[in-house]
Amino acid sequence: MGKTSKRGGAPAGRSGSATAGGGAGKAKGAAGGGVRNARPSTLEHNSQFGQNFLVNPLIVTGIIQKADLRPSETVLEIGPGSGNLTVKLLDAAKKVTACEVDPRWVSELQKRVQGTPQQRKLEIVVGDVLKNELPYFDVCVANLPYQISSGIVFKLLLHRPFFRCAVLMFQREFAQRLVALPGDPLYCRLSVNTQLLAKVEHVMKVGKNNFRPPPKVESSVVKITPRNPPPPINFTEWDGLLRIAFIRKNKTLGAIFRQSKIVDLLEKNYKTFCAMSGKEIDGGVTMKERVVGILERGEFVEKRARTMDIDDFLMLLDSFNREGIHFA
Repeated sequence: MGKTSKRGGAPAGRSGSATAGGGAGKAKGAAGGGVRNARPSTLEHNSQFGQNFLVNPLIVTGIIQKADLRPSETVLEIGPGSGNLTVKLLDAAKKVTACEVDPRWVSELQKRVQGTPQQRKLEIVVGDVLKNELPYFDVCVANLPYQISSGIVFKLLLHRPFFRCAVLMFQREFAQRLVALPGDPLYCRLSVNTQLLAKVEHVMKVGKNNFRPPPKVESSVVKITPRNPPPPINFTEWDGLLRIAFIRKNKTLGAIFRQSKIVDLLEKNYKTFCAMSGKEIDGGVTMKERVVGILERGEFVEKRARTMDIDDFLMLLDSFNREGIHFA
């Protein structure tokens, strides 16, 4: 991942970058194992990377507890910053791989563990975690800036081999979207996709006064446990269906699927499917008639995405697929 991979490092400072935030800021002391205490850093926060430093050591401890780390496990930390969370992870785990995009904080973290027993357990990977392949890990811990939250969630959920769990801090509203259920105002495509692939739990609220500088919004910690094995579907096609259904989540599916641009897309996909599978195109009915017929037989015409659960969407996808209509 990124330009270099280094082992190393002493002092302190931040919490949240790597084009994926994380870590903990100026905590009042260090983890055990000879790691040096944190000291104030003169480094400035970089708003480009969404850097807000977690300064409450009780929150750091709470995150570690929610991860329920085992001595044999490898932890992926995204955005370690100054390393106050990192050193706690090093105490609890066999190894920590810390991914950091900001070279300034790489140097700070290297200094912090340099010459201590923890140094051999820490690997620092420099670069943008969204643009690089993830290393092996059992548990992921991160404090994520809003602009990359969705990208990181699905990069993790589609990662193989499976990891045990991820304990991630997000902006409060994003976290609420992850756990929202049908009928909730925040229920959306993100909710359905995440819950299809994982068990999602809201485990902790974190007020903005626990950060320096304080962000404009509140935060929450979410625990994500991948479903293993995953549901036996083509995720790309599944997501294609959801993109259409949630174009206007309050509109009926009948109204959405009658739109000419949707009908044209499905007809193109249908012709491609027939050509690839060697099937003859059925010209007896129009694609619009075919689509409406599928919705009517499944009693989906008057349903709205905002009230449909995962089983509803699975049934809808299967109904389309049985008629040779695909979404990818």
